[in-house]
Amino acid sequence: MIAGVLNIIYGIGAISDASFFVGSTKYVFLSFHTWGWITVLLGVIQLTGGFSLIGGRTYGRVIGIVAASLGAIGALLSIGGAFPFWSLGIFALCVIVLHGIVVYGEDENIA
Repeated sequence: MIAGVLNIIYGIGAISDASFFVGSTKYVFLSFHTWGWITVLLGVIQLTGGFSLIGGRTYGRVIGIVAASLGAIGALLSIGGAFPFWSLGIFALCVIVLHGIVVYGEDENIA
């Protein structure tokens, strides 16, 4: 849910030409406003998935698994960047979240 809220805020900032984004950046595939709308849409999906996960619904589990998996892959792809330890921390957090979502609700067999 936190990622959803942050993505909505970042998307609104991109749509409204906020000054904290670099203004002279060239985009290869998408314009800055298109990126903002995609980020807002992704944030809304993540936010609804978070509320669904709290309610124990399957939709929330699927969205959570997909979001955590993409977050882990993205963190691994950015290890060679400026902040490798931050990327490793985000990767570890995504793996812990992924484990928690997958294991939640399974029966415990005590022998």
